[in-house]
Amino acid sequence: MSVERETFADRYPEEAELVRRSFLVAFTALGLGALFGIIQALHRTNVLRFIPSTDYYTVLTAHGVLLVIVFTIFYLVGLYQWAVTRSLDRSPTNINFTRAWLTLMTIGSVITGLTILLGFVDQIGISADVLFTFYAPLQAHPLFYTGLVVFIIGTWLAGVDWFRTWLHWKQDNPDERIPLQTFMVLTTMIMWYVATIGVAIAVLFFLLPWSLGLIETVNPLLTRTLFWFFGHPVVYFWLLPAYMLWYTVLPKLAGGRLFSDPLARVVFVLFVLLSTPVGIHHQYVDPGIAEGFKFIAMTNTMFLLLPSLLTAFTVVASMEHGARQRGGEGLFRWLTALPWRDPAFTGMALAGLMFAAGGFSGMINAGMNINYLVHNTIWVPGHFHLTVGTAVALTMMAGTYWLWPQLTNRRLYSRPIGLLQVVMWFGGMALMSNSMHVAGLYGVPRRTAEPQYAGFDFQTAFGSIAELNVQLAVGGTLLFVSTLLFLGNLALSLGNPKVDGLGQTLPEPLSGPDDSPRVLDNMKLWAGIALVLVLLAYALPLGAIVQNGGLFGTGGDAYPVSVLGRFDPGVGLDAVRELLGVGR
Repeated sequence: MSVERETFADRYPEEAELVRRSFLVAFTALGLGALFGIIQALHRTNVLRFIPSTDYYTVLTAHGVLLVIVFTIFYLVGLYQWAVTRSLDRSPTNINFTRAWLTLMTIGSVITGLTILLGFVDQIGISADVLFTFYAPLQAHPLFYTGLVVFIIGTWLAGVDWFRTWLHWKQDNPDERIPLQTFMVLTTMIMWYVATIGVAIAVLFFLLPWSLGLIETVNPLLTRTLFWFFGHPVVYFWLLPAYMLWYTVLPKLAGGRLFSDPLARVVFVLFVLLSTPVGIHHQYVDPGIAEGFKFIAMTNTMFLLLPSLLTAFTVVASMEHGARQRGGEGLFRWLTALPWRDPAFTGMALAGLMFAAGGFSGMINAGMNINYLVHNTIWVPGHFHLTVGTAVALTMMAGTYWLWPQLTNRRLYSRPIGLLQVVMWFGGMALMSNSMHVAGLYGVPRRTAEPQYAGFDFQTAFGSIAELNVQLAVGGTLLFVSTLLFLGNLALSLGNPKVDGLGQTLPEPLSGPDDSPRVLDNMKLWAGIALVLVLLAYALPLGAIVQNGGLFGTGGDAYPVSVLGRFDPGVGLDAVRELLGVGR
C-alpha cells in the first residue's frame, strides 16, 4: 500500500482507537440529546404529551447538557487528537496519559448525566434541573457539580497532552512553523484555559460548597457573571472544531486548496483575544451591572464579527478555487461544479450557509437596545440552534462521513443516506429555527412547557402561532429522524469489511505558513494579551458586584434545595423497585 493511501488507523492504530472512543461517547450523547429534543418539541407545541410538564426542566437540562457539553466537546477532543497526531506526524508523548484524560472526561460526563436523569424519579431526591446555564438561584445536587469538575479537569489535561506533544516536536524541528491544524488546537486550548477560569471559580468556591450545605448563600449575580465569563467563549470552543474542518478539509472536498493559511491563523488568534471579554452581553437586563460595562461588552462583541467575516471570505474563496479546478466557470455557475452529491461536502457547505444566518441573529442579540426585545424569548434558542445546532453539529456529522473510513478502514455504509441525512437536518433546522425566531419577535417565552397564550388574538406577519408550532414540531421531527439516519449509517458501516487504501491527504494551502509573520506562532504573547484584556473587561464589574452584594450574597432560598442529606437510600431503593415493578 502506498503511503498516500495509508489511513490514520493504519499509521496510528492506538490513537485511532482513542478517537473512536471519544466519538462513541459524543454520538451516544447526540442520540440521547436528540431524543430529549423531540420530546420537548412535541410537548411544547401540544402535538404529543406523554411526560408531566413538571419534568420539562429535566428534559430541557438533559437536552442542553448532553448536546452542547458532552456531544460537542467529546467530538472536539477526538478531532483534535486526530489533528495533532496527523499534522505533527507524531504519537502523544505518553499515550497512557491520553487514555487517562479521556477516561476522566467520560467519568465526569456519566456522573453529571446520571444526576440529571435521576430527576425523573422524585422519590430518590437527586436532581439537577438547572439547565445548561447552571447559575444560582437554581441549585443542583452536588454530584452534578462534581461531575462537571471531573469533566473540566479532563479537558485541561487534554490541552496539557497536546502542548507537550507540540513542545517535543518543536525540539526536533526548531525552525519549522507550527502546522496549521496543531496551531488551531493550541490556540483553541489557550482560549479554553482562559474561559474556564470563571466557571472553575463559580463551581469550586460557590456552587459546590453551597449545594453541600457548607455555605448558606451565594451571590446570584456573581455566579451568573462568572458563568457568562465562561458561557460565551464556550460557544467558540464548540465552533472552532467546525472552523478547523472548514479550513483544512472542506477545500480538499471541493477539489482545491485552502486559500490562505495566514488568514486562518489570524482568525484563531482573534478568537483567543476577543472571545472572553464579551460575556456581559448576556446580562443586558441584569440589575447590578452598570450600563457602561454593558456598553463595553457590546462594543467588544461587535469586534468578533471580524474573524467570522474573514472565515466567510477564506472558505468561500477556497471553495471557488476548488470548483474552478473542476471546470467551474462564470460569476456564479462555478457553484454547480462543486461535489453536491458528497454528504461530507454538502453537509459542511450547508452548515456554513446556516452559520451566516446565525451570525445575523447574533448581531441582534449583541445589540443592547434590540436585545431587550428578544431577551428570554424563544428567539434566543432559535439563534443557537442555527449556530451550535447547525453550523457546529452538522459540520461535525459531515466531517465524520469523511473521517470515519480513515479511523476504521471500512467504507461508509451509504453515501445517499448520508446525503439525505444532511439535507434533512438543514431543512428541519430551517423550519424549527425560523418558527423560533418569528415567535420570539412576538414575545413567546423560552424555557417553559406551557407557552399557550390562550385567549390572545395573535397575528403574525406570515401566519398564526398555530402555524409556527407546526413548523417547530415538523422541524424537530425531521431533526430527530436525521439523527437516527446518521447514527444508523455509522453503525451499519461497522458491518462493512475492512479494506486497504482509504487514506486521504490534505493539500497544501495556496498561500502557506511562510507567508505569515512568525509572531503569530508566539503562544505566550497571545495568552498574555488575552489575560490582560479579560482583566480590563471584568475587574471593575466583578469588584462592583462583590462590593454591592457581598461575596456570598444577602440571603435567599435556593430552588430546588437538594443536598446530600436529603438522600435516603431506602426511599431510593423503593423507587427503583417501583419503576421495575418488583416486590409489588
